[in-house]
Amino acid sequence: MRVASVRNLIVALVAAVSVFAGSSIVRAQAKLDINGTWIFNVETDAGTGTPTVTLKVDGEKVTGHYSSMTLGEADLTGTLKGSALEFTFVAADIGPVIYSGTVESSNAIKGTLDIAGGAATGTFTAKHKE
Repeated sequence: MRVASVRNLIVALVAAVSVFAGSSIVRAQAKLDINGTWIFNVETDAGTGTPTVTLKVDGEKVTGHYSSMTLGEADLTGTLKGSALEFTFVAADIGPVIYSGTVESSNAIKGTLDIAGGAATGTFTAKHKE
């Protein structure tokens, strides 16, 4: 009886370690790739828009370009820490614009934005341009 209990315990531990190791491997393989061109759907208290944003990630550093009919064209800088994305640019004649969001997958981002220190605020969703 005692040998069977020890054997069952060992089998259970091996199974648990295998599941844990397997999930770590899957998480490592599922690294978020947000490089490329994105279409944002933005809703603010000042109106809506669909800017195009190009992102390039190098480690935690994010660079890119923002383009919209409302806020114009601007280079952006930011960070990607885990799934937390934040980037900033300066819109001509308006001031700083800050996007803060969560990368849900390599094809989906959602979050909030602040224009000129609270002059307008809103939410956004974004999809990788195909």
